[in-house]
Amino acid sequence: MLDRVIHLNGLAFHCVEWGEPTGKPLVLLHGLTGHARTWDRLAAEMAADYRVLAFDQRGHGDSDPAPDGDYSVDTMVADLALFADALGLRTFTLLGLSMGGRVAIAYAGAHPERVERLVIVDIGPEIHPLGLERIRAMMAGASERIDSVEHAIAYVRRANPHSDEAELRHRAQHGLRRLADGSLTWKYDKALRDMMRQGGRRDAVDLWSPLARIACPTLLVRGGESDILSPEIAEKMLQSLTDGRLVEVEGAGHSVPGDRPREFAEAVRSFLA
Repeated sequence: MLDRVIHLNGLAFHCVEWGEPTGKPLVLLHGLTGHARTWDRLAAEMAADYRVLAFDQRGHGDSDPAPDGDYSVDTMVADLALFADALGLRTFTLLGLSMGGRVAIAYAGAHPERVERLVIVDIGPEIHPLGLERIRAMMAGASERIDSVEHAIAYVRRANPHSDEAELRHRAQHGLRRLADGSLTWKYDKALRDMMRQGGRRDAVDLWSPLARIACPTLLVRGGESDILSPEIAEKMLQSLTDGRLVEVEGAGHSVPGDRPREFAEAVRSFLA
């Protein structure tokens, strides 16, 4: 695994890479509050056949926060475009979870000639209200000071009751930053938590139009217990896609890769093969 920092449009982005540099590129986009290291298990399984690239999106992990608090889909799509150009990725496979899936939809719709295959994980142009409120409450109620990694794991577990224990621990451990007083805090930008405390995100971007412009084969993965992507929206997405297929992973909630990592990896490998 290779760690590096890439400077794009005045911000430093932390990037993690697996596999041979000559391999077919596969770019992974994490979800809201997540980070690039959430993909470690999937990346290890794909590295024999792909050059796997995951970066901490702005305000997440070890990347710089947005100085102006701009976490809109359009701005994060621009980050992805700069990232792909900086690494010389003329065409690539793109996989995005949740927030990363929304960025992936918008990018693939705007640059259909660049994306060879697309995987959208448990997200759509519309988000089920109950799931959206759950995420808002989870982020708004997050403490700014955390006593221990175990306290962080317990908090994340409440919001992810279906999560694989090892994946949950891995995500929490890599999602924390040590403060000068010895306590811990979340790596993702406090501005995102404050946004939720003030009523939540209001990024009214239209993703139905770019979804219909996606030209490549697309896999939509839905958690069987998801409260974010409803079966109705998933079906509507399939009707909008030129070449779309759906896989539902039983026993998984919204964070499918973290809830059922083996089944998720199998679905992705089968689709890409």
